[in-house]
Amino acid sequence: MSKAGSTARRLNAEQRKRLWSQWRQGDSIAEIARSLGQYPASIRWILKTHGGISPRERQRSERTLSLAERESISRGLARGQSLRQIARELERPASTISREVKRHGGREHYRAESADRRAWQNAQRPKRCVLTSRPRLQRVVATRLKRNWSPEQIARWLKRTYSHDETMRVSHETIYRSLYVQSRGALKKELVSHLRFERLMRQSKAARSGDGRGKILDAVSISERPAEAQDRAVPGHWEGDLLSGSHNSHIATLVERQTRYVMLAKVSSKQTQEVVGALKRVIGKLPAELRRSLTWDRGKELSRHRDFSLATDMQVYFCDPQSPWQRGSNENTNGLLRQYFPKGMDLTSLTQAQLNKVARELNERPRKTLGFLTPVEKLREVVASIG
Repeated sequence: MSKAGSTARRLNAEQRKRLWSQWRQGDSIAEIARSLGQYPASIRWILKTHGGISPRERQRSERTLSLAERESISRGLARGQSLRQIARELERPASTISREVKRHGGREHYRAESADRRAWQNAQRPKRCVLTSRPRLQRVVATRLKRNWSPEQIARWLKRTYSHDETMRVSHETIYRSLYVQSRGALKKELVSHLRFERLMRQSKAARSGDGRGKILDAVSISERPAEAQDRAVPGHWEGDLLSGSHNSHIATLVERQTRYVMLAKVSSKQTQEVVGALKRVIGKLPAELRRSLTWDRGKELSRHRDFSLATDMQVYFCDPQSPWQRGSNENTNGLLRQYFPKGMDLTSLTQAQLNKVARELNERPRKTLGFLTPVEKLREVVASIG
């Protein structure tokens, strides 16, 4: 086995679940690798093995013994109960309990956790592909693929043409799986070349749509931002972004446009609920006069901007794609922050107290654009004029 394959096998169930979740959201292989602390080659190996299609989650049959039942068996054996007594308590046939104990070490060596783990591993039964078990259907599908039909066109045509023969029907998803997961042995790999987009593995819809940027629901463009925010005449208009570090670590950064006052927020990930929650906590501490609007990049981390607006009474405006200059104050601030958080630094271990200390240092530093006042002094001046 390759080094990538060996490393990938060490991912636990929770990590694999995160991997497929990020892949469906449109994250790149590099982003997923950073998030899981893995090499991109390892992530690519897993994705390619499954054809880019997340495997169906296994479910335990109700007929099999659960971990709780196995723990009851273990406790019963420790108390010296007979197998029939244990079976009656669990309302299971005595033969089921007898086979279970015999199969996993006997009375002396039976352990619930190891027995459950072994039973789960032994129960794996790869389901035979529909196309493999129906040669006629397989030939028809392959013929249509060679004629450059899409899997969806084939599936719809089969349903209409063989309306009274269920053995001649197959979903378009099954056709895709048979093409991209070659271990199924149903359709030859060469047939992938007849698809509209020839790929080595299936991509998520989010990835095909340009990773979702620019597709945020109900996003209000920066072109609709009021003039008072544009010319910095009124305080309370903020710009924000995520400052990124290694291992998929991030800090939320905020800067007030008129005073250049900086606030930083610790985030455990760039998931929208995490970022929005952190911004609500930080912004919520400000007086109403300093909560007017927030201008953000097109990042998906603020896709739940309506929740933020509802909690803070601040309208969110989004920059145009690839236009970081539209939030110039924030870009400049992020450049200053690199003095404290260099590129490649892991930001995970930083506490909110440490972030507050850095923000305070920046806010107490004289700024040329403010006539060498500090952001703190400028903010006090502005607040006093409002009062």
